[in-house]
Amino acid sequence: MAEQALIQFRVDKDLKQEVADICDALGTDMPTVFRMCMKQIKIVRGIPFSTKLPETVVTRSEALNAFDQLRQEAAGAPEMSLDEINEEIAAARAERKDGKAAVL
Repeated sequence: MAEQALIQFRVDKDLKQEVADICDALGTDMPTVFRMCMKQIKIVRGIPFSTKLPETVVTRSEALNAFDQLRQEAAGAPEMSLDEINEEIAAARAERKDGKAAVL
């Protein structure tokens, strides 16, 4: 076995716990996952996952405004019972099956 080296670094306590919980749910532990990541870095000779910034960034206020706008648009939608919704779905499926509905 090759000589071992110790790697230490600091991380936010909550982040560490969340990651540890995910690893545990997957049946592994963080040291194993970090070793796997290091081996993949060696294999691909780079970071083994995308490290790009998103093309657009939506702020919290923009997201809330969009949500409020959608809520206002939906407010004018007619109230339907579950039976009415299911009937509408069944009719749309029947039309599609009969070839009457346009295929997108």
